[in-house]
Amino acid sequence: MTRGLLILAAALLVQPATAKERADRYSAMTYNIRLDLASDGDNAWPHRRGALTSLVAYYAPDLVGMQEALLHQKQGVEADLPAYRFVGVARDDGKDKGEYSPLGFRRDRFALVASGTFWLSPTPDVPGKGWDAAYPRVASWARLTDKTARRSLLVVNTHMDHVGTTARLEGARQIRRWIGANRKPGDSVILMGDFNSPADSPAHAAITDATPGQIALRDTIEISRAPHFGPLGTFTGFRIEQNEPSPIDHIFVSDGVAVLRHATLTQQTGGKLPSDHYPVLADLCIGKGC
Repeated sequence: MTRGLLILAAALLVQPATAKERADRYSAMTYNIRLDLASDGDNAWPHRRGALTSLVAYYAPDLVGMQEALLHQKQGVEADLPAYRFVGVARDDGKDKGEYSPLGFRRDRFALVASGTFWLSPTPDVPGKGWDAAYPRVASWARLTDKTARRSLLVVNTHMDHVGTTARLEGARQIRRWIGANRKPGDSVILMGDFNSPADSPAHAAITDATPGQIALRDTIEISRAPHFGPLGTFTGFRIEQNEPSPIDHIFVSDGVAVLRHATLTQQTGGKLPSDHYPVLADLCIGKGC
């Protein structure tokens, strides 16, 4: 072999793999941060904001979906976590009134292609309640491109109603249909949020059951390669001794997304928790070699 051919062969060996050939890791977190209520006393937002945002900064997930964020809380999170860009509008008026379910992503890793918010109701483009829900409920979404790997991710973050059983079931069906209709070829899907639904609920089944013509979605806790870390329950009501038998905060993924680890994070300071929910963190892998 000539020297020129040897150089060409060596160059081919060290060429970076394409997105389809390589394995890329991502981390996703869902976190209900509890709206700011003065009646929470020592657990009100001003007393726990620093603990909450420093927790997120320490784990540094690539993607983070939050729930129950009022405008000033969203602004505080954005100020404390400048590495992230957040998308999504408030649920009451589609602007800034009421709670957000903001979806954040790392600025250094992703480029935003498109984003939006839809309501969990028969009129998804119009702010309002659906079915038997006590409050308007939304799902915020973003289509992202990994700047390095050039992978496309469709990420959805939601907060389902805590009262309406029909609203949770129909909302779950609506989100799954929306993902199926809006997913583009090559999109890896991540759905997360506070579903107010344990793993044995009809709403959870509406997302994960095999349904002809619907995109397959799997609960990350169920397919994690490493055993789940931490308690199963994710709602605490600020009670550190609380130990619910099932999570109501979940992260789901589409086929082709491997789950390496899954955890419920229980950080506290002197018995004080940053929120009345524990955050859920999943380490994911997409591509050959996962």
